[in-house]
Amino acid sequence: MRKFLLFFITIALVTLAACGNGEEENNESNKEGNGKEEKGTIVFGQTPWTSTAPPTQIAKQILEEQGFEVEVQQVSQPIIWDGMRNKDIDFFMDAWLPYTEAPRWEEFKNDLVKVATSYENAKLGWVVPSYVEENSIEELKANAEKYNEEILTIAEGAGIVEVSKDLIEGEKLEDFDLKPSSEGAMISVAQAKIADQEPVVFTAWRPHSIFARNDLKFLEGQEEYFKPDNVYVLSYKGIEEAQPEAYEILSNWSISIDDVEAMILANEENGTSFEELAADWIENNREKVDQMIGK
Repeated sequence: MRKFLLFFITIALVTLAACGNGEEENNESNKEGNGKEEKGTIVFGQTPWTSTAPPTQIAKQILEEQGFEVEVQQVSQPIIWDGMRNKDIDFFMDAWLPYTEAPRWEEFKNDLVKVATSYENAKLGWVVPSYVEENSIEELKANAEKYNEEILTIAEGAGIVEVSKDLIEGEKLEDFDLKPSSEGAMISVAQAKIADQEPVVFTAWRPHSIFARNDLKFLEGQEEYFKPDNVYVLSYKGIEEAQPEAYEILSNWSISIDDVEAMILANEENGTSFEELAADWIENNREKVDQMIGK
């Protein structure tokens, strides 16, 4: 009986050892097949603004190189901020602070952190084509009919829209109506008017390809409302512990306004995808990327 029991124990041990070796081999095979050990999933929030796409796609590919699974959720800005607070979204690459998104930051500052400065001194506000005579808010106010009594802007919820409302109220521009729409619709209408040399006033910001396409000027007299911002990468408090490697990589992130504008323009004029443009940027900035990942 003892010999019989010993036989079955031996068979069981051999089987367990074989399974263990097989599991190790499978793990090694998975590592070899993926090139890198998988490190979990990182979720980015990406707004419909074109300025958000290049940094998000670059960061996505850099993290994928390091073995992360990466998801990009294309949703509105309020949803992204709520998503970060709830830890459903890990990073947002396009937060305009300390001015444009000041009210939103005041609401979320106890829950979110600034991970890195993407770029500095990003200008925004109301612009007109250089061919119009008006150079200031006061001159615009005196010529409301000339501009069809409307200010073109992007979708509700964006900081630039809220500041525009403050500007209209503060400077008593009651003759003007703010016309929110998608960024694409706003640019399409503005570009059509510019092509016909018609007066138009709309909200704009750098980086944006509209400045590469046209000669525009920011109206004087709006400096109290629209102040140049820094653009930050945001995440939730505790990201350092939850995703230490991803946090460390993105804390070294930066890009120039010129690079972002060039990528947006290439996407619009040539139809080059932001994924392809991001891959090109990484290849052309390999030394910078290696520094980010600690090579």
